[in-house]
Amino acid sequence: MKEVSRHTLLSHLLLLSGLAATLCTASANAALDRVGDFALLDDSGEFHQLSRYRHRKALALMAYEASCADMDSKVTSYAELGKRFEEQGIDFVLLDSLDLGRSAAQALDLPLPLLEDDGQLVSETLGIAHAGEVLVMNPERLSVYYRGDSSESLAVALTEVVAGTLADTVSVSIKGCDIDYSVKNQHMKSPPDYATEVAPIVINNCLDCHVQGGVGPFAIDSYIMLLGWSPMIREVLLNKRMPPMQIDPYVGHTDSARGVSKQDLQTLIHWIDAGAPQGEFELDPLEEHAVKASRWVLGEPDYIVQGPAHAIPSTGVLDYYYNNVDLPFTEDKWVRAVQYRAGDTSVLHHLITFVTGPEEDFWGTERDSTSTSRRFVAGYIPGKDNVYEYPDGVGVLIPAGQRLSMQFHYVTNGQSTVDQTELGLYFSDEPLQQEQRVQAVGTRFVLPPDTPEFPMSASHLFDEDVVITGLRARMNFRGKKMRFEVESPDGAIQNLLSVPAYNYGWEPH
Repeated sequence: MKEVSRHTLLSHLLLLSGLAATLCTASANAALDRVGDFALLDDSGEFHQLSRYRHRKALALMAYEASCADMDSKVTSYAELGKRFEEQGIDFVLLDSLDLGRSAAQALDLPLPLLEDDGQLVSETLGIAHAGEVLVMNPERLSVYYRGDSSESLAVALTEVVAGTLADTVSVSIKGCDIDYSVKNQHMKSPPDYATEVAPIVINNCLDCHVQGGVGPFAIDSYIMLLGWSPMIREVLLNKRMPPMQIDPYVGHTDSARGVSKQDLQTLIHWIDAGAPQGEFELDPLEEHAVKASRWVLGEPDYIVQGPAHAIPSTGVLDYYYNNVDLPFTEDKWVRAVQYRAGDTSVLHHLITFVTGPEEDFWGTERDSTSTSRRFVAGYIPGKDNVYEYPDGVGVLIPAGQRLSMQFHYVTNGQSTVDQTELGLYFSDEPLQQEQRVQAVGTRFVLPPDTPEFPMSASHLFDEDVVITGLRARMNFRGKKMRFEVESPDGAIQNLLSVPAYNYGWEPH
């Protein structure tokens, strides 16, 4: 072993400390100790997540501001560089650090995807200070190869990245228009108040699931719990893991999807970055928030379907449970509303119920058809009241002699339990004018190997007027994204719903 003098070792340690201080300067300015994962939609509604580029050598990102004097020339040279390095494993994108909005961004007709930094939170996190600033990042290690301008030094750094010889972050000074972080600056001077600003956001967006006995993996039921989980909360907000069931906010609308406004995101993130100050309050709003008791919201149902008792083990991945439930009805019943009451909300991932004939199973006519009309009662979603009132004059018909077929999906949480979920049915006294049905549309396909993007489509032609009241995106573990469109007889196409980052754990519908 080579001997090193104490003086030499101390000098090396001091040098390393100096380098660390230099490399962490940007993070310190952004009140962060590291650059974490992040996810954004671009101006076409496509989903981009830094860690999802880990099959590539690097991701290059340039901060964009249209009003900056030489922005056009910078983008042109940057895009040309992108063409040069794309085949060598480096992707290039732009970052809308000013939060322009979708319509303004699309009007720019840029040569590269423009990532929509709603609330400027990603720009802040990355410590971007100037328009035209470029970051080249390692998606596998979530680290920064290069920070600087788009000059020749960028090309040199990219060449080293491709060669695998760049071991230290390259930092190059940059001149350009300053990016104004007015909201961040205001929150740095006066951090958001926990009791009056932060807690209400958490209550409105998180506590349907993150309560004792809820499907969330932990309860946010006090300031202390929120403080303890704040680093994780910050992470999942920035990479869009939470809230679940996110859709493209610029395409269609559904109350079933989740989303936190950019103003609320800024409040939460900046409060966490400020150290999550407790502030002053007499009663903790999170401790005072009452967990919703299980009750029949619409009153006692006309008929209660008792689901089977399912014993759920403490660990493991469970197959679906399929159960048929016979009904005692000797005459047709029109269902105007339903409600699920889960036996154990901490393990029930989802539940789907169809009306089926005596000889049918859960899949019914879907088993042998790529497009079929079915009687769908409702689906259970974690974190909701799961009360469904059909539109006036509309309902689900249960013909006499038919039954319900139910599909249960459970997750384990470390504790064995028994779930026995109830389904309350509310009937109409008179036959309803219209029947609500679902059109189950799919297709048969084979996924080729080594194909990360394999587009598929399925459609159904309606031969009569219909009213669409809901859409269900379902692709299990195979799907990455999904878009619903409707084409009118005149050929006009309207986008109804877009799920840019499909996650089977949280099915949007």
